[in-house]
Amino acid sequence: MHYRPISPAVLAEELTGRIDALTPPRIAVAIDGATGATETTELADALVDPLRLRGRAVLRVSARDFLRPASLRFEHGRTNPDARYTDWLDLGALRREVLDPLRDGGSGEVLPSLWDAGRDRATRAERVPVPEGGVVLLDGELLLGAGLAFDLAVHLWLSPAALRRRVPDAWAVPAYERYEEEVDPSALADVVVRVDDPRHPALYTP
Repeated sequence: MHYRPISPAVLAEELTGRIDALTPPRIAVAIDGATGATETTELADALVDPLRLRGRAVLRVSARDFLRPASLRFEHGRTNPDARYTDWLDLGALRREVLDPLRDGGSGEVLPSLWDAGRDRATRAERVPVPEGGVVLLDGELLLGAGLAFDLAVHLWLSPAALRRRVPDAWAVPAYERYEEEVDPSALADVVVRVDDPRHPALYTP
């Protein structure tokens, strides 16, 4: 794979342009990467103001606010990588509450959060209307290859060595390795960014 070095600011600018060029009535964008090792939250946040300056309404959503209750996530222990891979994220809730409302014929009303994992209880958030032309920026891990419908998917890729070095929860590394092997998120994403060093990202160029 060939990568073009790019600054974080230019990366945000180029992604803003790609998002703004999309034509669906409402746009769903995924920023996907290993939690704690890739800056999915920072990149998604960096797109908010530039998109708003282009006249786009923007709603930020984080997959960490759509985790399953602890009783389900930790049924096989708190450090089980297979459970991290298959059982932590509530894919059905993300689809139902965030993505389906954005589709043609959808209500346009998005639930920005569902579950407070720290307190292990519902957030009781209010639905937010997303107008036509609006953008939902969703960041999180293991988002691709699970049947979630995105209009643009960005994957923050780590080399195997960087993955093992940078993931703070070492026990979770096999989950990300399994994701790489079984899903190959770089093949599914519209944009792939190498972030071995987050200060010096590199954009994949075919």
